Amino acid sequence: MVVLATPVGPLHAAATSRGIVGLELRTTDAAFVSSVGARTRRSVVPAADTAAPPAARAHLEVLEHEVDEYFAGSRAVFEVPIVLEGIGDWDRRVLEGVRTIPFGTTASYGAVARRIGAPRAARAVGGAVGRNPVGLLVPCHRVIAGDGTLGGYGGSWFGSREELLALKRTLLAGEGVTIPDR
Repeated sequence: MVVLATPVGPLHAAATSRGIVGLELRTTDAAFVSSVGARTRRSVVPAADTAAPPAARAHLEVLEHEVDEYFAGSRAVFEVPIVLEGIGDWDRRVLEGVRTIPFGTTASYGAVARRIGAPRAARAVGGAVGRNPVGLLVPCHRVIAGDGTLGGYGGSWFGSREELLALKRTLLAGEGVTIPDR
């Protein structure tokens, strides 16, 4: 586990030797460790701990570099491996659909539902997006309401609804996307 400083607040990340398994903005160490541990059934240790696998540490180093580039405006696509571990088939299907939303664009919950072959499942898509264990890497901030407004954001991240929507707006603005207020 590492905690990266970003312009939008602390970013907690966890990895295995296969890739990134957890990524959360604006959380606490304890909440992040609990969340990742419960989902993956793995213990979470600091990257500096000798018990951390070298390959996991390497993925976290790549992530840190890519996150720095993303917030500097020089990276549009994350290449660090992602492992969607401990989630159901529906969530995996939705998140794979969300991964196809290009940098600097948005898609509605309904559009994601249609993209994955479940055209009447916009609300269920919203639920799966809210459970995204690797937010930012699977760009759930690019999913908006059908009327073109922000919708929701953050799943279990810390902060009020307004603070989380402001975070979503900031991430989208960093990609050149402006969303009108309701």
